[in-house]
Amino acid sequence: MDSELEAFIPLFPPADLTDPVAARAELAALAGAVPATGVEDLVVEDRTVPGDPGVPVRIYRPRQAQGAVIWLHGGGYVMGDLDTEHPWATRAANLSGAVVISVAYRLAPEHPFPAALDDAYAVLTWASEHAAELGLDPDRIAVGGHSAGAGLAAGVALRARDEQGPQIRFQLLHQPGLDDRQQTWSQRNFTATPWMTRDKFATSWRHYMGSRTATPYAAPARAEDLSGLPPAYVATAEFDPLRDEGIEYALRLLQAGVSVELHQWPGTFHGSQAIVSAEVSQRQIEELAGALRRALAV
Repeated sequence: MDSELEAFIPLFPPADLTDPVAARAELAALAGAVPATGVEDLVVEDRTVPGDPGVPVRIYRPRQAQGAVIWLHGGGYVMGDLDTEHPWATRAANLSGAVVISVAYRLAPEHPFPAALDDAYAVLTWASEHAAELGLDPDRIAVGGHSAGAGLAAGVALRARDEQGPQIRFQLLHQPGLDDRQQTWSQRNFTATPWMTRDKFATSWRHYMGSRTATPYAAPARAEDLSGLPPAYVATAEFDPLRDEGIEYALRLLQAGVSVELHQWPGTFHGSQAIVSAEVSQRQIEELAGALRRALAV
């Protein structure tokens, strides 16, 4: 474990997802301890994307923006909102130079699959169809996110390909949750890793799927064909139950002819980039933004 990160482990809450309301409050407290950066350099606007129901979004617009990313927060499909993602959205916008459209998708268990996916896809479609109004280049729109949000981004990319939907330039998958079956080595062995464990991920999948059987749009690792998907940046944490499914997905994308940048961060654990004082966290955040900036450049 990275020594700077290890010192903070006792401060992380247990994140018991069996009580979604309490888990949401704990995540909000964690996010509240992370300062937003460079807000004064951004134009920030809250809007609601038309739908059934409407989807709240927060748009972060840097000066001379290059492209846009539909940004999907983490939280095991159970936690997270526009406010908890605010520190990360400001960093993404400032460091990448991209317009960040942060999405408040509906949460499980109150709204199981496919509610979150439908919300994310609705925002992608809206951004593409209203690109001129939003001052965006419709050919330079990416999808991305952390953890469950990264899994949603991968599902959105699969759906857009299958339905001949909006063109996606790039997918940014940070510590993605991709496989409800939880049969990889890291899922079977990392049962007591900091903050998120195998059992907690199992609980999040139960909340998200409800009584439904997982499909590739819910668990993208189940997709048999990964060809024709957008180029990807995949980042994994060493001590993370999700580590191996992210690495395996990246390898399968490569084998399907998709261009992939894969970065495995040693000494880190799931969500440890929230410890922004750590040198490795700063490098992670800069790398994510750099990958997005390169992908959306003219």
